[in-house]
This record gives sequence, structure tokens and C-alpha cells, in this order.
Amino acid sequence: MHRRPPRLFPPFLLLVAALLLTGCGVDGDQAALCRKLIPAFDSGPVTILGTEALGGDEPALRLTYRTDSGTHWIACRFGGRFFESRRHELVMVATDRMGRLRPMQFTMLRIWAGLPAARLGLPPEVGGPERAPPTDWAPLLFFLQQVINAATVACVYGLLALGYTLVYGILGQINLAMGELTMIGAMLTAMGAAALGMAGLGGLPLAVLGVFATVMAFTAVQGWTMDRLVFRRLRRTHNHTPLIAAVGLSIAYQEGMRLLHGARDWWPAPFLADRHELLSDGAFTVTALTSQAVILLMTGGLYALLWAVMQRTTYGRAHRACADDVGAAELVGVDIDRTVATTFAVGGALAAAAGAVIALYYGGVNFYTGYLIGFKALAAAVVGGIGSVPGAMLGGALLGLVETFWSAYFAIAYKDIVAFGLLTLFLIYRPDGLMGRSRGRGD
Repeated sequence: MHRRPPRLFPPFLLLVAALLLTGCGVDGDQAALCRKLIPAFDSGPVTILGTEALGGDEPALRLTYRTDSGTHWIACRFGGRFFESRRHELVMVATDRMGRLRPMQFTMLRIWAGLPAARLGLPPEVGGPERAPPTDWAPLLFFLQQVINAATVACVYGLLALGYTLVYGILGQINLAMGELTMIGAMLTAMGAAALGMAGLGGLPLAVLGVFATVMAFTAVQGWTMDRLVFRRLRRTHNHTPLIAAVGLSIAYQEGMRLLHGARDWWPAPFLADRHELLSDGAFTVTALTSQAVILLMTGGLYALLWAVMQRTTYGRAHRACADDVGAAELVGVDIDRTVATTFAVGGALAAAAGAVIALYYGGVNFYTGYLIGFKALAAAVVGGIGSVPGAMLGGALLGLVETFWSAYFAIAYKDIVAFGLLTLFLIYRPDGLMGRSRGRGD
């Protein structure tokens, strides 16, 4: 009688198990937050020597580090674990030299860190009346809050994914410099918002709308110029030269912006930052900002306008003809060069709209803003079906949901791995995306 050999786990399951086990010890987000507090107690370069989880009912960790003054440690205790809504709320800090911080010291640390109370919570005796204990509705309310947060992220990815999909639909090529057009839009919006603030016009919606329109027009011209000076000359090539040229343009835009405006971050004043309470159980409140509603309306309006242009105008018909067969469209009199240049301009304007959302809602824009955002939007376009306009918005919504929910319920350090892992799975099992179609031109 032959004995059956033991069955080994597939490599994929081992990889998933390894990722899950890495999150069973110290939460990477909590360790990063605790690490940011070290400069409040020690100056100079910091070298982390070790991170360990501490026992207790609430999750806690201790960082051991070395500075010019010697080896020290800082301990941080948080209000929740990986799957709980309070996992980012710091409730206690202690150091080897000061012991547990007193309430006033904790308050001063919060002010020094510049973090909102939701991220760096106060003890009950400092932060006001004690909150009600969580109810059975709290998980559902937390879920609804993440849906609201994901909608704004989906707008950014969806708008930029539209720029990718329009260019790919007509040329069968990916313009990797599209992310840098988003960066230009974000930087110009931040500068325009700063100028409005200095002029005392930052609270006027029409003034902000004027900045939006100006930035979109300027970036549309950038897209048109990009095609006119670079891609039109490479249109007849049948190799990867256009892709390499796009990479070169991306680097040139990044370095040009860095040399012109420096590497510092721009933080424009928040736009329409009024907070509205939607639902509450006494322990957790679902809120939304006025700016989030404006962003959703703007994105919906731009998508509806694009749909009308593609369906009702001469340019839309020319674009659809070129997407079906460039050679046949040229034979029946379609001006290919003008159609492609207009497509680059429209894609640049949509990329600028995504950049404006980043600047006014998230802030912290710099010359490197468009790099990772561009690749994620490309992933959204591929997932939705690159070349499909509805697919671009669908892919942006899906990627925004996945990224937001992963950040809320799991360690945020892995969210980029998840985003590009999703792209890899679609490339393997559904290369045409959710709403894409097979192309017959060899691309």
C-alpha cells in the first residue's frame, strides 16, 4: 500500500499567509505615527533599533532608537487594532526619561505634532466629555464613512484615467507623461489658491472656479504642445520610441518644475471645508465636507460633458472613427493630426482637473505628485478597460474603493501593493479589463 505524499500549499497561498502574518504583530501605521513623535523629545538624526508590541487590552508598541544623546525608547498606546475605527487614535505616550506624559504635556504634544484630534486623540479629562461607548451600528457607520472617503479618491483616479484612455483609444499608445500634467495642474491650482488667499478672494466660489478653468486651459495647451512637438513626429514609428519619449517627457516636467519652484510642498488653504454630520450613533459620526460634494458634482459634470462631446460633436465622431480604424478614417477625410492633437488637449484638461482636486482637497503637492498618481490612474484605466470611457470611470471607482477600504481596515503600508496587485491580476485573467474590447491593430 502506497502512502500518499503530503500536499504542499500553493505558492500564492503561502504569499497571502506571509502578508497576513506580517500584520499580526505591530501595526505599521501606528509605528509610523509613533516614530513621528520622536523629534519632540530628541533632536538630531534618529536610528530605529527595534519595534516591539506591548501587552494590554489596548494595542501598544515601543520603539527603541538611538540619537546623539544615546539610546532611548518611546511607547505609544492606541485606541484600536487593525480592524477597528480607532486604530489611529493615540491615547497615551511614555518615554524612558519622562515616564507617562501628563494631560497637559499630552496636549502640548498634540499641538506640536499638528495632527487633528481624530488622529491624535486626547484623554477624556483633556478632550472634553467622554465619548459614548460604541454601539452595534458603529461598524456600519464606519463603513459608510469609508465609502464617502473613497468617492473623492475615485474622482482623482477616474479623471486621470479618462486622459489615458482617450489617448490610447485613438493611438493604441500609453502616454506616461499624463501624470506630470496632473502635477502641473496641482501646482498651478495651489499657486492660484495662494494668490486668491492673499487677495482676500479665497472664499468666493466664482474666483476658485476661475482658477479651475484657467488651470485646465493651460494644461490643455500643454497636452496639445506635447503632441505637436513630440508625438506627431513619432506617429508613424512601429516600435517603443513613443513610450520612451513619454518617459523622457515625464522626467523633464518633473525636473523643470523642481528647478523653477523648488522641492518644497505647497499647502493651499482648504476649499469649502465646512463639515456636515450625516449620521451618528453617539460614538461614531459619519461626516462629509462641502468640498467633497463639489468634487463629485464637478467630476460628474465633466464626465457628462465629455460624453456629450464624444457623441454629439464632429470631434467625437472623428475620435470614434480613428479608434475603430485610423487608416479608414483618413481615407474618408478625417483630419488625423487635428483629432489626435485635440485628444491630447482634452486629456490634459482632465488631468488638470484631477490635479486641482489633489491640491484643494488633499494639499501637500510638489514636483513629484504626479508620478505615483499617474501609475495608479493607469492601473484604473487598465482595470476598467483602457480605451473605454465608461470603463475609465469604473476602474477609478474600483481602485478608489479598494485603496480606501484597505487603508481603513488593514495596514496602510500595503495599499500600493494591493493596487498594483489588482492590476497584475487583471492583466493575467482579464487583459481587456471590465469594459474593454480586444484590439486588432497589434497593440
